[in-house]
Amino acid sequence: MKKKTYLAVLVTTIALAGQFTTWDKPSIANAELSEDMNKAVSTMNSTVQLSDISTHWAKGAIDKAVERGFAKGYPDGTFKPNSNVTRAEFIKMTVEALKISVDSTTTGGTWYDAYVNAAKKANLYVESDFNSGNLNSQMTRKEMARFSARAIGEKTTDDAKWMYLATKKGLISGLGAGKLGESDNTTRAQSVTIIDRILTVNAGGILPIDKYAVASAEVVWHGTNIFTVMPEVFTTSDESKKANVAELWKKEKMVINSKEGDYRGEVEYVIAIDLADPNDPNLKLVPPISSLKWQNNISSETTLEGIPVSKWKDSYLIYYKSKVTYKNNTINYAPRNYVPLNISGTYGDRNVYAKGTLNRLAPVFKDKPSDQPMYILPKQGWTQNANLSIAIYTPVYSNYYFINQPILSVTGPFFKN
Repeated sequence: MKKKTYLAVLVTTIALAGQFTTWDKPSIANAELSEDMNKAVSTMNSTVQLSDISTHWAKGAIDKAVERGFAKGYPDGTFKPNSNVTRAEFIKMTVEALKISVDSTTTGGTWYDAYVNAAKKANLYVESDFNSGNLNSQMTRKEMARFSARAIGEKTTDDAKWMYLATKKGLISGLGAGKLGESDNTTRAQSVTIIDRILTVNAGGILPIDKYAVASAEVVWHGTNIFTVMPEVFTTSDESKKANVAELWKKEKMVINSKEGDYRGEVEYVIAIDLADPNDPNLKLVPPISSLKWQNNISSETTLEGIPVSKWKDSYLIYYKSKVTYKNNTINYAPRNYVPLNISGTYGDRNVYAKGTLNRLAPVFKDKPSDQPMYILPKQGWTQNANLSIAIYTPVYSNYYFINQPILSVTGPFFKN
């Protein structure tokens, strides 16, 4: 069949599909047939009306992905937005969207080898990214976070940090109430949405942030969310460290061992809760706020009744969970089933505090003092007399066995060394 006949069939096919586009006939006549077909396919992809996305949450991102050519619909006119995407498919889409050079001379192997090689050269992918399965396996949200964070230039040697980096930049949002769904499979709709966000960031744009997802990702990274939930509190006056102040948290110090080996305890996480936010997902970790009190007794002359936490909603709760791995010496170690944790550095007039005004960090209890591993700090009305420090220590009777182990020390907003 001659070239003109091929062109006639091609134009007729597009017209029957309702996608007819007027072309410059002289340029077609002088072009190679393969180039004409590529142009036609590109036109069809950018104008096709997908039948299953009209009310889908990702319609905008899907439309842009198809228009840009890094994603396509199926022959039946659907996109199947909720179908899972494989690792290889996500790599290919990202490489094409970022316009990374692909070696078209690659022969043999699989259809995706050239795209994978291009992603490796662009430092988007390393072999250790996928410890199980292969590139035809379905891609998880954690794997997507790692890949997408690299695509905007983020770097880390801590594998637990990738989701934090991706959520903090707005690349990934949670699945509701701070749920990250790291092991959940990635859908086609999620994939093109993430790639669209990558392109936005690389173009200098700023994305909206899911604060609950960032807070959850921070916990996954290093066992606390205080830098996400309380950024104005746990900060530093050192300008060289301010942008990365969360790096000052020493996760490895959340485990404490006694000198002689009779005691071992571990803090699993330290969680900040914003009492001014009724939707804070971590409220479920603590007893009902109506049942909690903060302890204002700082001398034997003050009341032990406590002050209702519910009266101080413009505050933060700091709750921690810990476990005692073993305690082999009951003579030296107090009978506690939790690891003692101390937060120091806040300051307020003691007399005012004793009369019921929350002007510093205070311990929280439910039925009796010290029955909850929890503190409360008002957002305003307090100051400092030292660095803000968080430390754990051994619950001993004798100072000889006492160990104080710092996890964090920062200048905070009101103190300078």
